[in-house]
Amino acid sequence: MGPRRAAGAIARWKACGRHGLEQYAPRRARAALRVVAAVGLVVALGCAASAQMRTADLNVKSRHGDWEVACKPPPPGAKKEVCALVQTVAAEDDDNVVISVHFLKYSDGTRVLRIFTPLGVALAKGMRLNIDDTHTVQANYSRCAQYGCFAQIEPDDQLFELLKSGKRVLVVIYRTQEAGIGIPISLAGFNAALAALQ
Repeated sequence: MGPRRAAGAIARWKACGRHGLEQYAPRRARAALRVVAAVGLVVALGCAASAQMRTADLNVKSRHGDWEVACKPPPPGAKKEVCALVQTVAAEDDDNVVISVHFLKYSDGTRVLRIFTPLGVALAKGMRLNIDDTHTVQANYSRCAQYGCFAQIEPDDQLFELLKSGKRVLVVIYRTQEAGIGIPISLAGFNAALAALQ
């Protein structure tokens, strides 16, 4: 399942530069994203490294609304698969603007929300998450690699409940300090996918 096209994206933005998504036709970019979007630990966003990922390593277990439960084989020495809730969204008016949102829950109860973006974001600006226009969370980027950049949040109980009861998260990323783009992430199916993850 390729990236869902978001309705109501705020701006057009080709983010990966000449070494990234702009090298791919939209179909190829979507195919590359299907290959990598479900990897919980190493995720690409359609930039150069994504073409090297192997579809054989991924397994979509189920689909719930706009979310997938997807797993990869356990790392060496471990017995359990690494699974996550995954949603990958392209801007309505530009297939080159793609973000991927992953929610993981570990055996110790730790919850992690990771948002992957293309390269070319304004790192110092971070990203903003608006949940149903009532709650705002600021997130800083954790790192960038050749496949893109990502921010990571460990939702507290309040944020977790908002995700479970909400309808939409607007993820706002920035190319410069002033130029932002907002891509809506649907929360339809999140609860069902969460139950399947457990």
